[in-house]
Amino acid sequence: MDQVDFEPAQQWSATRLEADEHPSTVKSAIGDLCKQPILIRAGGGIYNYLYQLRSSSDEAGQTKSEGSSILGKFQITWRTNLGEPGRLQTQNIHSTPTASKDVNLRAVKVPPIIYVERAFMVNLCLTNQTDKTVGPFEVFLAPSMSGEDRAVLVNGPQKLILPLVEAFESIKFDLSMVTTQLGVQKISGITMYAVQEKKYYEPLPDIEIFVDAE
Repeated sequence: MDQVDFEPAQQWSATRLEADEHPSTVKSAIGDLCKQPILIRAGGGIYNYLYQLRSSSDEAGQTKSEGSSILGKFQITWRTNLGEPGRLQTQNIHSTPTASKDVNLRAVKVPPIIYVERAFMVNLCLTNQTDKTVGPFEVFLAPSMSGEDRAVLVNGPQKLILPLVEAFESIKFDLSMVTTQLGVQKISGITMYAVQEKKYYEPLPDIEIFVDAE
């Protein structure tokens, strides 16, 4: 293998990492890759290349090609054992697309001690990740997919109404809950609904708790 060059897309910068190097001490820039030929055995020989990609920003601090999934492409040159040259340029390599969330709901604080059949508060935070006002929202406990009764329930009104949330702002709120069973339980099914958009969001990931007797 004579040379392997990774040409990053405009919104990325790339550095090749060696197996015995730490990312903070990497000295191989993309333009200096593989100066010495690397021998790869015939019949399934393997040589691994590892690259670290970093998002490059414009003067405004935003990604130059926001939303693009293109990472870059490889330029590879080699010679056979008879000295015959070869060259390959790959097509653009794409990253796995990730769905961006306009709002994010997360648990901030759960009591360290929870007693059976005694109400407790779960502190939640709703963040607006867009440049526009969103809401209002309803927060509630969705029915169990299995049809079984949940061990952790909402205490009091079954729907909590949240106000409008300004662009890039967050609001914190408490959800009163109660558990009916001892031992290790899960708070699951906390779901949010956007009233105006008539849109349901993915439920909050399960939160594991331990329920003690009084």
